[in-house]
Amino acid sequence: MKMNRMNSKNLLLGLMLTGGAFFAQAQNTQTDTAAAATNTTAAVQQTPAGSGIDDLKKKIEANPKDMESMAKLATAYQDASDWTNAIDTWKKISAILPDWAPSYYSQAYAYQSAKDDANAKIAYEKYIATVKPGEVEQNKKNLAYAYFYLAFTEQQSNKDKAKEHIAKSLQYDPSNQDALKLSKALNS
Repeated sequence: MKMNRMNSKNLLLGLMLTGGAFFAQAQNTQTDTAAAATNTTAAVQQTPAGSGIDDLKKKIEANPKDMESMAKLATAYQDASDWTNAIDTWKKISAILPDWAPSYYSQAYAYQSAKDDANAKIAYEKYIATVKPGEVEQNKKNLAYAYFYLAFTEQQSNKDKAKEHIAKSLQYDPSNQDALKLSKALNS
């Protein structure tokens, strides 16, 4: 199965929080077997990983509701392949913003990268459930991958459910070659 390449520069969502607007990063997937790491925001890229992480931690310590810095910190942890801290940071964001779907997608990606398939599956399911109808269009690639992942994980244990998931995946991205191959295997 191909890993996702997260591109955190592609999509910024404006979030309204207690009288101020904060921006957090959504992530857009592209399948790419060569790259499992994410691209960071410009602020994180300009500093070495360690000092960028330390600076972001200080900013969050000063303002625990600074969602922009939290998302940058989670992304920096992902860039450093520090999956435990990436997951913990995305979970903190989800606790503060339980209706913000990209945090669940990012958790799933981090769990998947950490080889924790059970929790990745749960996080992808939460992501799918959290995407609002008005956000479906901008999340088609992520939804397609989330459904593909669910189908892939359930192909042995629940073939009927896997078929449902792969059909949804192809509904969102009919050109995904991995999904087409899995659909063919499931339906043969």
